[in-house]
Amino acid sequence: MAVRVRMAPSPTGFLHVGTARTFLFNWLFARQQGGACLLRIENTDMNREVEGATEQIQRSLTWLGLDWDGLSFQLDRMARCQEEAQRLVESGHAYEDEGAIRFRMPDEGVTAYDDLVLGRVETPNDALDDLVLVRGDGRPTYNFASPVEDWLDEITHVIRGRDHISNTPKQINILRALGAAPPAYAHMPDVEGEDGKKLSKRHGAQSLDEFRDMGYYALALMNFLALLGWSYDDKTTIMSRDELIERFSFDRVQSSPATFDYKKLDWMNGVYLRDLSPEDYANALIDYLGPNWDPEKVRKIAPLVQEKLTRFGEFPRYANFYFQDDVEPEDPSVLDAGVLGRAQAALRRVERWDAPAIEAALRGLADELGVKPGQAFQPIRMAVTGSKISTGLFESLELLGRDETLRRLDRALDEAA
Repeated sequence: MAVRVRMAPSPTGFLHVGTARTFLFNWLFARQQGGACLLRIENTDMNREVEGATEQIQRSLTWLGLDWDGLSFQLDRMARCQEEAQRLVESGHAYEDEGAIRFRMPDEGVTAYDDLVLGRVETPNDALDDLVLVRGDGRPTYNFASPVEDWLDEITHVIRGRDHISNTPKQINILRALGAAPPAYAHMPDVEGEDGKKLSKRHGAQSLDEFRDMGYYALALMNFLALLGWSYDDKTTIMSRDELIERFSFDRVQSSPATFDYKKLDWMNGVYLRDLSPEDYANALIDYLGPNWDPEKVRKIAPLVQEKLTRFGEFPRYANFYFQDDVEPEDPSVLDAGVLGRAQAALRRVERWDAPAIEAALRGLADELGVKPGQAFQPIRMAVTGSKISTGLFESLELLGRDETLRRLDRALDEAA
């Protein structure tokens, strides 16, 4: 039978990065095996559903680079679940209880399965309580709707988070009572913060929207998430989407929790950004910044920041001064009237306004002043950009133009006087 997997996020909240990691594992396995990956919205808890969550789930997965081969909503099969629950009552596997229908769990023996990550898992049946299949209002519960849909969708592998381990023996017994063969199960390791606690808002970004807003590159985040609990070998870190698909296997999925290391993610994101062609980098940066930033100006600035940024979200820190009429120096004490005045005179003498000529003029100025270049350049950078951190000084002045550069030096001279 061809591989068929599914991921069933709940719209009771926005898509969490840990859930996205688990969807990624489903997707990698399905694509590697030439099978199908289904997206199922688990909407049995309508009272807690968050407005817009279903759209956010799909939008986030698409941004990450994942697709799916079918979309369904659990409550769409409510009538079928009610029919199957009634059939279980008739067969003696379930019973009515104050308007609800409960499944009769076996009392003796164990329910066992071979987990593709954890190995043999056994649960004593006397530890399993009878559970509600259909509520009094007719809505099926998650623990009934989920295995019923797995059966109807011919799911071959259920790849999900470790928090579902307690559900698995219950769902196996329900499937057997329905006359269906249970799928293979693989429970992925939890994702923790560096403090060893479950990943949460205190560790930083949580939803994929937040990672996108912070300026992470989707393919870099995909690569990073794939390594949260899985590895190809002990050395390989950077892998393309196709390489991840080709190399994924359950035998390299670890059983212990994975640690979400933001420093490693930033490093990996920087590697991906620096490896982009200048054109692709500029296009990705423009797409990230959106319509409020002049795309033509961003395209000119992009080559100046490509080696500096680890995330697109850092762009304003380095480049805001290009888009401002006046800049306020973050440290006015750096402004030196003597240096600025002589820099202004040196720059007026530059015949061809480009970075090499500007560099030659300012290095000559440093020699005349008898100081190291950095000492001479710092007041000029502060005057023109307002910051000690910016794109390359000579390239920045070239892009600003002679007139604007001299105007900013004039203004800074007034403040330094």
